[in-house]
Amino acid sequence: MDLSQLPTTNSKGKKRLGRGYGSGRGGHTSTRGHKGQKARGSIGLFFQGTKFKKSLIKRLPLFRGKGKLKSQTDVIVVDAKALSVFKDNELVNFDSLQKNGILSKKLRKNTLVKILGSAEVKVPLNIALPVSKTVRENIQKAGGKIIEPACEKETSEEKNG
Repeated sequence: MDLSQLPTTNSKGKKRLGRGYGSGRGGHTSTRGHKGQKARGSIGLFFQGTKFKKSLIKRLPLFRGKGKLKSQTDVIVVDAKALSVFKDNELVNFDSLQKNGILSKKLRKNTLVKILGSAEVKVPLNIALPVSKTVRENIQKAGGKIIEPACEKETSEEKNG
């Protein structure tokens, strides 16, 4: 086969910046121009130059001690099939799920766990976690109980007497 008979390739790889003079996009300034803020490094996400008095950062409220993205709590879903590990009338909570290896030991105590799935639960269990409607029905059919987590906030009726 002759090299002139080879089929042509239609796709070219993209040129990578700053990979030397031979790359076509490299060398001295690498398409950034000369000097200036944009030629040097990355600019912060919320940077607005000298406009500080009316900047976005100044307009947002200051919440001390809240940390970043604390409101985004992940809910870990446990399948109802995993409950087959437990024995009759055993308490199923966060600690027991960790002991039986269903949940990772690295998870924090305040992680939300919910039991979902349509698998049949054949053993009566006492569950102290949020469950779906179908899991609730399956557990009650098997003779188990759902223990509602104690609410920390009192209702207005309890406060008034």
